[in-house]
Amino acid sequence: MVSYHEHTDHQYAKHIRAGAPDAFKAFVAWDNEVLRGSNNVIPPKFTELMAVAVALTTQCAYCIEAHTKAARSAGATQQELAETIMTAAALRAGGSYAHGFMAMKFFEQEGDTTAS
Repeated sequence: MVSYHEHTDHQYAKHIRAGAPDAFKAFVAWDNEVLRGSNNVIPPKFTELMAVAVALTTQCAYCIEAHTKAARSAGATQQELAETIMTAAALRAGGSYAHGFMAMKFFEQEGDTTAS
C-alpha cells in the first residue's frame, strides 16, 4: 500500500534533477543561499523557526520535519517551537477571517440589484 509523505520519498528527487537539471541546480543553490547564506543577518535559529511557521501554513510535511529538526539543532527550545506553532495557527486563522471580508463583500454585491 502506498502512503503519502514517506521518509524515503526524497529518493524521487533524482527524477526532478534529471528532468530539469538547470532549474534543479538553481533551486538548490537559491534555497541554500536563502537559508544559510554567509551574509544572512537573521540568526539560523530564527530562520528555521520562520521556516517551520511557513511549513505549517503550507502544510508541507517534509518541510515541517526538516525545519523543526534544523531549528532544534540551531538551538531552538521546545517553548520557542510551541510559540512558533501558535503564531502560525493564529496567522492561518487570521487569513480565513480576513478573507471572510471578501466573502461578505461578494455576498453583498450579489444581492445588490442596482449594480450593473
